[in-house]
Amino acid sequence: MKVKDAMHKGVDWVNPDTPITEIAKLMREHDIGCIPIGENDHLVGMVTDRDIVCKGIANGKFDPSRALARDVMTDGIHCCREDDDLAKAVHHMEALQVRRLPVINKSKRMVGMISLGDVGRFAPNELLAACVKTVTAHH
Repeated sequence: MKVKDAMHKGVDWVNPDTPITEIAKLMREHDIGCIPIGENDHLVGMVTDRDIVCKGIANGKFDPSRALARDVMTDGIHCCREDDDLAKAVHHMEALQVRRLPVINKSKRMVGMISLGDVGRFAPNELLAACVKTVTAHH
């Protein structure tokens, strides 16, 4: 199976100056746990619900009404290609210990997102078990 057959299609991204409150509303509205961050037509990072809590709220100096994506985002981006085998993407998620990966096409444009939930629906049981064990391990 290919990544494009399992991924969520049509993911949007926001810029680093997007207020955290807007990002949180997008997460709630779309029932998702991360928002890719892009600048100058390139992905530059990711904001997860965990980033908002651990890098933001848990930091005593955090003001959610003034905070921006750049204040809590994880810099850098790891991704997979839509034509990759699902197993390759899963092994990449395991190596990085991440629950989600942006998916790009041949033109390096983001076309979707593959999540641990997608893996749960489409991957063979052995691959799923190994992924869940590795990705959810404390790190």
